[in-house]
Formats: sequence, C-alpha cells, structure tokens
Amino acid sequence: MPTATYRLQLQPRFDFDAAAAAVPYLASLGVSHLHLSPILQATPGSTHGYDVVDHGRVSADLGGEAGLRRLAGAARAHGLGLVVDCVPNHMAVPVPQYLSAPLWGVLRDGPTAPSARWFDVDWSVPGGRMLLPVLRERLAAALPELRVDVLGAGEARAHCPAGTPVLRYHDHVLPLRPGTEGLPLAELLDRQWYRLAWWRLGRTELNYRRFFTITSLIGLRVEDPEVFAATHATLLRLVAEGLVDGLRIDHPDGLADPRGYLRRLAEAAGGRWTVVEKILTGEERLPRDWPCAGTTGYDVLRRIDGLFVDQPGVRRITEHYRCFTDEARGADDGARFEDVARRATRQVVTEELAAEVGRLTRLATRICQEEPLPAPPGAPERPSPAAGPTSGAVARPAGTPRRVCLRDHAPSALRTAVEELLVALPVYRPYVVPGEPAPARSALLLERAADPARYAFPTDAEAEAVDVVVDLALGRLGRSPAKDEFVARFAQTASATAAKGVEDTAFYRWVPLLSVNEVGGSPEDPGVLPSDFHAYCGYLQRDWPVGMTTLSTHDTKRSADARARLAVLAEVPEVWRRVCGQWAAASRRHLVGGLPDRHTQYLVWQTLLAAWPVDEERLTGTVLKSLREAKTRTTWTERDEVFEQAVVRYVRALLADPAFTGPDGAVGQLVERLRPAERCVALGALLVQLTMPGVPDVYQGGEGELRTLVDPDNRRPVDFAALRERLERLDGPGAADGTDVTGGTAPPGPPEGADLGTEKHWVTARALRLRRRRPEWFGPDSSYLPLHGRGPRAAHLTVFSRAERVITAVTRLPERLERAGGWEDTELPLPWRPSGGSWTDLLTGRAYPGGAAVRVADLFARLPVALLVADGGDAHGGGDAVGGAAAGR
Repeated sequence: MPTATYRLQLQPRFDFDAAAAAVPYLASLGVSHLHLSPILQATPGSTHGYDVVDHGRVSADLGGEAGLRRLAGAARAHGLGLVVDCVPNHMAVPVPQYLSAPLWGVLRDGPTAPSARWFDVDWSVPGGRMLLPVLRERLAAALPELRVDVLGAGEARAHCPAGTPVLRYHDHVLPLRPGTEGLPLAELLDRQWYRLAWWRLGRTELNYRRFFTITSLIGLRVEDPEVFAATHATLLRLVAEGLVDGLRIDHPDGLADPRGYLRRLAEAAGGRWTVVEKILTGEERLPRDWPCAGTTGYDVLRRIDGLFVDQPGVRRITEHYRCFTDEARGADDGARFEDVARRATRQVVTEELAAEVGRLTRLATRICQEEPLPAPPGAPERPSPAAGPTSGAVARPAGTPRRVCLRDHAPSALRTAVEELLVALPVYRPYVVPGEPAPARSALLLERAADPARYAFPTDAEAEAVDVVVDLALGRLGRSPAKDEFVARFAQTASATAAKGVEDTAFYRWVPLLSVNEVGGSPEDPGVLPSDFHAYCGYLQRDWPVGMTTLSTHDTKRSADARARLAVLAEVPEVWRRVCGQWAAASRRHLVGGLPDRHTQYLVWQTLLAAWPVDEERLTGTVLKSLREAKTRTTWTERDEVFEQAVVRYVRALLADPAFTGPDGAVGQLVERLRPAERCVALGALLVQLTMPGVPDVYQGGEGELRTLVDPDNRRPVDFAALRERLERLDGPGAADGTDVTGGTAPPGPPEGADLGTEKHWVTARALRLRRRRPEWFGPDSSYLPLHGRGPRAAHLTVFSRAERVITAVTRLPERLERAGGWEDTELPLPWRPSGGSWTDLLTGRAYPGGAAVRVADLFARLPVALLVADGGDAHGGGDAVGGAAAGR
C-alpha cells in the first residue's frame, strides 16, 4: 500500500532510464511509489502515452521492457514501488494506420475481422462502412493524392508483411480489402470497409465511439472478456511478476460498465491498489460498490483549494469582471456560471458531439419502431419478445405512467430529448447496468434533468419523448441487445458531454478568477468552510481512507502554486479591480483595431500573473489554447486569424513593455504585494494534502515552486539534479536519508527569508518521510479529528489530528487576517500528553507542552504552518493516546 506517490510524465526525452536516475532523490524525498504515466507502446514520439497502439509491449520510445525492468530494479533497491497509468477506454487511430494491428484488421476485413469486437463501430449506417474522416478536402478534390501501393520492408509488421497492397494518402497508409487492389480507384474506394471522407464530416457522420471529440482516439470495448484480456495482458503480467504494484485507471466514465470493469480488474490483478480518475461534481460520491481504493483526487483538490478561497471576495471579483468587460458586449459576460455552462454544453452536444447524438437517436428510433404494439384493452399483458425469456418489462416506480406505445415518437423528437437530457444532467453520467434496478441517485438525477428537457417541446404529448429516453437510459423498458446498448451509449455520451461542455469549454469562457476553474469545481461558489472540509475528511477516512489526493496533475489547468497566487486576489478584490483599470489604460497602446477585447485582456493578465515569470512561448500557447477551447472568438477548426494575431501581438507587447514586465514593472509589483499571502496559501494547501486522509500524489516538480499551465506546458522537463542538491542542503551535513523525522532535533531546514520553493521542499520532505516511517498514523486504521483554536482570529486557523499522534495546523485567508490585526491572542489548545509529554513541530524543531495552549502567533512565527508530532514513546509506535475521541475509522 503506498504511503505517497510521485507522478512522472514519461516521454522520449524522459524515459525509464532518466526516471531511474531520479530514484535516489525521490526515495530521499519520502515517497513510497513512483506514479508513471502510461507505459505501453504509444504512437511514436508521443509525449503523454495515452494514444496506445500496441497493448502487447512496453513502449520502445521509453526504453522497452528492459528499460522498465531497470527502473523497477532501481526503485526496489531504494524501497520504492511502481504505480502505472492504465488506459482502458481508448487507443490510437495512428498515422500510419499499420501501427495498430487491431485497427488494421477492422479496416481491412470489416465486421468479420477478429478484432472487430474491440471497437464500438455502428455498422448499421447506410453503406455499412466505418467512416474515416482524414481527408484534408472533399473526396473528389483529394482523389489525385490517393494512390495504390505496397508496404515497404521498413513498414512491414506481423499483421501486414512487406508487399501488402495499401492505399496511401499523405502519411496515411490504409489496408485494402483483399482482391480490390486492381480495381479502378473510384470502385476500389467504394469496396472498402472504410469510407474515406473530408475531416469535417466527422462531427456529424462518425460511426465509431471515440474519446470525447478526438477522432484519433477510438473507444475500446473492454466489457468484452476477450478485449479485456488482450488489452490488459501485458500490464497484468507485470503486476503478477511484482514489477507493478498499483494502477491508476484513466477515464472510467468512458466505459460501458465501470463497476464490472473494476471487478474484473481487481480479480485479475489480485486486488492491487487501484485508483480511478472519476470526476465527482457537487456532493456526488464515488459508488461504494466499485472495487477500488478511491479516486485520483480531484474531489479533494477542489475542497483543499476551497478552504483557502474567500467566497465573498469571489463574488466581488465576479462583479468587477462583469463591469470591466461590459456585460452588454457578449452573451456570457453577465451570466451566471451555470448559464454559461448550459450554453457551452448545448453547443458541444449539437455540434461537436452531433455524431454521438445521432447514433443514440438511431438506436432509440429502432427500439421504438421494433416495439410490439400494446395488447388490446382487457387482454393480458405480456413482455416484449425482444426482452428474452427471463427479462420481461422492468417494474416502474409507483406513480410513473406506463408508456403504452413507443412507435409514435418521431426521430426528431427523440433527438431533441437526447440532446436536452445530456445538457441538463448535472453529473458526468448515470451508472446503470442492464438487468439490474437503476441506482436511486442515477434515476433521481435523470428524472430531474427531464423537467427542463420537456420545455424544449411545444406540447406535453411531444414531450413524452423525454420520458422514453429517460426510461431507455435507466433500463426500464426491458432488455434486448439494442436496449442494453442504449443504456451504455447514453452513459458514455453523457460523460463526454460533461467533460467537453464544462471543463473543456465553460471553464475557458468563465474567467473572473481562473484558479477555481478545475474539474469537478464550482467556479461561482468555490469556497469551502472548515467545518465542511472536516466533514469530507471524516467521510474519506471512513469510506476511502487510501484513495489518492492531489494538488496538481497532468490535467489540471494550472498548477497548485499558480492557483495559490490567483486565490489571494479573492481576498483583495479592490486591489485587483484597481490593477485591471490601470493595466487596461497602460496597455491600450498595444491594441490594434480595439483587439483583443477586454475579456481576452483579462484572461491574459490572470494567466501572466499566475505563471510569472513566464516567457512568450508559454504564455501565448496557453492563451491561444484557452481562446480556442472557449469557442467564442476562435476555435481549433475555425480560426479567426486576425483575432489570434492581435492576441499574439498584445502578449508580445506586454512582455516587452518595461512598465509591465521590467524589474520594477507592474506585474512584479503585484506579485510582491501578493507574496506573503500566497506563501500561506501554498504551504497551507500543501501540508493539508500531505497529511489528510488518503495517499498524497506529488506531481513532478511540485515539491518546489511550480507554476505550470495547461498541457502541454505542464509536461516540461524537471531539473531533478537541482532538486536533489537543494534537499541535501536542507537536510544539512551528516544527514543520512532524512527518514528519522519522529525523534531528535530537526535539521536546519530553510533559512529565514527562504523562497517559496525551498519552504515547500522542506515541508514536503518532512511530511512524506513521516508518512513513510509511521504509515499507521495515516492509513485506514488511523483517525481524523478536527481541532479548534480559540480567540479573536480562530476562524483563520484550520487544525486536525491524525491517529492522535500528529497535528496539522495551517493559516487560511491570510490577507483578511492581516487586515484584522493579526493573530493577537488567538491560541491553539494542544491535547494533553501522558507523563508530561510534549509536541514537537517537525518543521521548526520547536517543542510545545501537551495540555497547554500555544499562542498561534508563536506557533507560526517562522512558517505559517505547523506539523506537530507527539514526543515520547509514541514517536516510535508506543505511548498513550491523545485525549479526546477521534473522528473516522
């Protein structure tokens, strides 16, 4: 069982051997396991690994299986294990296509190919072919660039030897249906199992399931036992051999049956520690019947961040943003976030996911058309023949009217119902298994979504299409292959809708305070009260004590430190309001034709502030990605070159303007103004994450100051040599590996006035080493107990104990605290220790008597956080408990 993990983003320039070189440092830091990005063979040159092409081998780009074994050996030699990222939902549609043997087989042999069961292809479309939207222009215009050829020796694979006839189009190399290679080109194209098409047709005509809206990532049917076995054999072999100790499961919401998948995986992997990248929204909880350790921690990230956000300040900043941008300028400027999210989601459903909605509509239409007519009045009812001999009509909730006839619902009405339900669903997806009663929460949320969906119809009679789709999605209309498929497809499409509509669109449109725009979050209401935070920690300790916690990942839009700086703005909204006015006036000379608009200027300023210091390439790349994802002024596929060039010129001019970015420039002045409070937020969030219930994951470089932006910015190399040298300096001369942190005198630690990166490094190492040495204080048999200060500023103190042996104390809302006059006489009563025992702060070495109250101003004299450990016998596992009942398990 991990005590802490460290996420490494593997790529060709940081391979297994490079990771092995960092192992001694990471062991000294205090982690127990390396957390590796995907390790199977991906598209050559992939910088992330989620585009797997061959599940049967470890990535040659990373060093192959031999390199992985060298890394595992180095890790074992230093007492570390490996956790690996597993990608069950999808694999690449690579270019050239022969890189994927399963895909090659389907393209060549169609639905009769042995690998056809791997993919969700709708062969029932007219023509019965798989759409490949890879052409740069319409087919007629692309014909001169298509040619029949054979594979060369350097392209040969086991499934396609040299000399195999192929169709070439630029870098695309496609198989030919056997016997068609000699046909005229037009006839040859019509005879293939795939239909070459202009790339724009993918939005509306695509007939294979993909990852979100990415046509180059095709969905996998791991619910099929043969597909599961083929796609997991290599990873499971590495698990069985002891090279891999745990798994992170990417995007489980894309699977037809997440619970069923996890059950099969748990059985095959022997119950190894497994966490799932499940995005929970609002008060949603991870299903208790999922056999896993917990989530990857986005639910925790949101609550930690919320603890350090001033909610009234967020409201004032939002008001300032609306005034600054002039809400009459655009539809979203004066709206609430839920309205922005609804519009964004509707756009995604009707445009980017039109093909997926079309498939659901075809499926629902077929089900309705094939449904038997109801029995005449007075005749006995009988189940639908399609439902099978043992799965007749599923009982409906009391009071819900029975649908007596499905045939009278037009495809257009069913499509509208599907669209409206997808837009209104407040969570990523329902969890329904055909043949089982729908979970009460899934049923409740879909029924609630049905209410606004009905308003899209002019009459109540037509609105009954909504009820039909709800019943189909919940599996209430009995069973048949088509009905079972609808249950899965609706849920899978819902997860893509939520991801693309909210986190990948609305979060880029809503910019009042960028730090709160992370997955699962509520940007308009991000604040979390300490009491609510403690309650959530108690829930985690009781139900998911060894799930993962995190502050930064490869998918966060901004790293923890970038968010911490922006979070302080909510405590000083008037300062930010004045700054916006000053920066707008000072940068007016950098506008061209009034561009970029004020919304975009605001986005640029907060991005610049969050990442400062930042260069032009990083800032421009992030801002352009944000604007394209927002899809209001420009998009990835419909770029407004005039607007984008104006943005690039504006960013370049700001970075070159000494008044903004010079040594005494406006950006630097604001950074210095925010620095003391930012320090409190960054260190507080860090220590809370490292000591609360769960297994903390440290993102590469996050133990120091890390100001990364959305990918690919957050995949930049980390200087592990510099990190190792700094940790050695912090540990001081003569230190072994720094693991004995529960007794004796603390090493020197960071000097007075040290930078944030140095202080973070110290806090990280001390907390992780403590966790590794005393795992029982933080594990499933530990406890979580909120503690409370007393005095005039107690509301700015968040404190909890673990196992009655460790106390975490942090400062929250430091700007408000400073304006109120500081801590004054605020105290923290420390629990009594037997035999006059005391508490020692592992971060400073200072000791405090048990049973006494310590002045918080003294406790935080050197650092705005404290990590207190009970002295005496219990430092080594003995001793008596701290007074008071503990919450949790």
